[in-house]
Amino acid sequence: MSDIKSVWYFIVNPRAGSGKTMSEWVPAERLLGQKGVPFVTAMTDHQAHAVELARQAAAQGYRRIAAVGGDGSLHEVLEGICGWCAETGTPTEDFCLAVVPIGSGNDWIKSCSVPDDVEAVVDLIATESFGWMDIVRGECADGHVAWMANCGGIGFDSHVCERVNRQKERGMRGRMIYLDGLRHTVFHLQPVSILVQADGEQVFCGAAYSLAVGNGPYSGGGMRQVPLAANDDGLLDYMIVPQASLGSLMKEVPRLFSGTVHESGLVRSGRCRSLQIAPLDEASADIIEFDGEMEGRLPLRLELTGGRIRILRGRA
Repeated sequence: MSDIKSVWYFIVNPRAGSGKTMSEWVPAERLLGQKGVPFVTAMTDHQAHAVELARQAAAQGYRRIAAVGGDGSLHEVLEGICGWCAETGTPTEDFCLAVVPIGSGNDWIKSCSVPDDVEAVVDLIATESFGWMDIVRGECADGHVAWMANCGGIGFDSHVCERVNRQKERGMRGRMIYLDGLRHTVFHLQPVSILVQADGEQVFCGAAYSLAVGNGPYSGGGMRQVPLAANDDGLLDYMIVPQASLGSLMKEVPRLFSGTVHESGLVRSGRCRSLQIAPLDEASADIIEFDGEMEGRLPLRLELTGGRIRILRGRA
């Protein structure tokens, strides 16, 4: 095995943040140098490249790895680290994970009290302001394994993400693609029939518009579908939206932003260490998203592994 390296390994996504990455990353590099933070840089040039780079960095002995981008970049870096650790038997506790937020979606940093400010983040890295995050493993249809940093879901969540990601692949950027994704999904989404078990106990069976599960509370640009979630408490939080009239559901939308959706009488919510979601018919084998990235289809088993990873954490 390669010697363990103490320098930071920054994986930079030059396409993040509607193309503004380099204009913000170059000053960040200068600040890192001024604060005496040793580092190396690698650039991604295709989708999922950050997964490969994180795996290579881990194999080369780097234990401090950071994503420069948004939630998607962070997700890929975590995938690379956790996948390599699972294959080699290396504890995830050996690693430090950080993100320099230059993306269009920066929900993970809200869960960690990290400011959306590059200079402030560099200062947190320089002063080694770390905490712990639970490791969440997911297994989808056909045995595909994925790792979740923040939030995931099916139904409304996953279909909005899928539409937004398709538009990004066509070169579209900006807030309008998110608004388009929301509008299109509201008028076209069909409920799915699912069976949900939390820690082996059935908690829902029937038609649902959405299911969200969180290691952290924020998703979708600041919504809180699982407002009580904390990424270091050893629990997953879930929220299920059963089939209901569009009018009644629309009245509950403000709760997504006020952090009170778990108090709504229309939803089912709870906490667990493992969550299983099974489709009740072929048409309900819905698509799954983790951290805004498409990961596969139902059925899905999510579980806390019992492992943790050290993460950059702000001074709340």
